Amino acid sequence: MSWTKRQIIADAFGELALASYDFDITPEEEAAALRKLNTMLATWSAQGLQLGFHMNGSAVDVDLDEPSGLALYAIEAVVQQLAVRIAAGKGKALPSSTLRTAKAAYDVLISRLAAEQVQQQQLPTGTPRGAGQKPWRTVNQTFVPVPDTSPLQSAADGGLTFTAEGN
Repeated sequence: MSWTKRQIIADAFGELALASYDFDITPEEEAAALRKLNTMLATWSAQGLQLGFHMNGSAVDVDLDEPSGLALYAIEAVVQQLAVRIAAGKGKALPSSTLRTAKAAYDVLISRLAAEQVQQQQLPTGTPRGAGQKPWRTVNQTFVPVPDTSPLQSAADGGLTFTAEGN
């Protein structure tokens, strides 16, 4: 079960030393924080950071206790960045340690998502193989050959077999 939006907002206020056990956070402040959370994650989504956050279509009829949909590795970055945005709206200066933590958490999040989105690519035909291609190692091919695009078929044992043309 992922964190609820209320828990994320409460932790962000806690980062600002405005936790609900010391200060009464009004429903208006929670609603404003939720709007900032939605807009922040919508911006991140537009930048390509798909975190699975459950966006609210409208600002009315919002349930703060619904699950956020965020993975556990994304929570710290979201809480820290939300705290920075809430602090700016309240005119509160954050310590440099909080700003460093927020940036570090965001950088870790970006790195993780970038590593997950790496796509394998094949070198185009005609690309030189480079100095490592020596004629005595294999057939002397100075350029990358045309890739085999013949279809894959299921083998009798459940594995995959390559079928070449003309067989």
